[in-house]
Amino acid sequence: MGIESRFIWMDGKLVPFDDAKVHVLSHTLHYGLGVFEGIRSYKQADGSGGVFKLDEHIRRLSDSAKMCRMEIPFSRDQIRAACLETLAANDMPEAYIRPIVYFGMGKMGLGARDNPVHLTIAVWDWGKYLGADGIANGIRVQTSTFTRHHVNSNLQRAKVIGHYVNSILARYEANENGYDEAIMLDGSGYVAEGTGENLFVARDGVVKTPPVVNILGGITRRTVIDILKADNVPTYEMHFGRDALYVGDEVFLSGTAAEITPVREVDRREVGKPGPITRRVQEVYEAGVHGQVDWMRPYVTRF
Repeated sequence: MGIESRFIWMDGKLVPFDDAKVHVLSHTLHYGLGVFEGIRSYKQADGSGGVFKLDEHIRRLSDSAKMCRMEIPFSRDQIRAACLETLAANDMPEAYIRPIVYFGMGKMGLGARDNPVHLTIAVWDWGKYLGADGIANGIRVQTSTFTRHHVNSNLQRAKVIGHYVNSILARYEANENGYDEAIMLDGSGYVAEGTGENLFVARDGVVKTPPVVNILGGITRRTVIDILKADNVPTYEMHFGRDALYVGDEVFLSGTAAEITPVREVDRREVGKPGPITRRVQEVYEAGVHGQVDWMRPYVTRF
């Protein structure tokens, strides 16, 4: 499965895939200051496309840019329209959508402030991020030796390109040790999140998830909380240590790419097969993004 498509949207126009190029002296390439989003479109029952929570993703992209003092040269409405235009041009009712905002060529150095800000939107076919077997049976995770950024060391609520070096190193470590994914702890030793996902743990019918303090405020995370509340499952946003994962009845990850991925083992402690809460969240989420859940239907943008 590749990332090729027919067209990529760049600064207001559709460009053939092979012509979508960025200069090697682009500021973001050298220093990592840029922001991006990951969005999914799902094929609906009538064959049309439906982008889940498009407006929420675009708002977060805008918020991330604002926090990084990047002025996107397009309005939210224009970005929204561009995402839909790119999907339609590539005839992709179901796809992963990647808007990325970055500084182009101009000046170098950490203090450069006048480089142009570019917006690019790409789409591609991206299946199950952590594998179909992971979705069905759960994955194995390892607590990383790499610590998630301290709340004051970076803009934790912003989806910043450079932040992901921390995640990549943790993911490399986990994979090389035979695990599917890593769990990151924060500077105080509390559970933070996966390398690209938020995390939930259930015990005795009660669900906990780390608060949005030193983690990315996941859009799928918010959807999961709403699903749990709609089912009257007690759900708390609170700090907890990794030992809570060791004795949890169920553990699962959430994210636009990962969707709802169960965890069956943490640091060689067995969690077991995906449980009823996890399965219920998976079921409602899958139906919802396909426009089949009444209260979730307004979040699906059809095209």
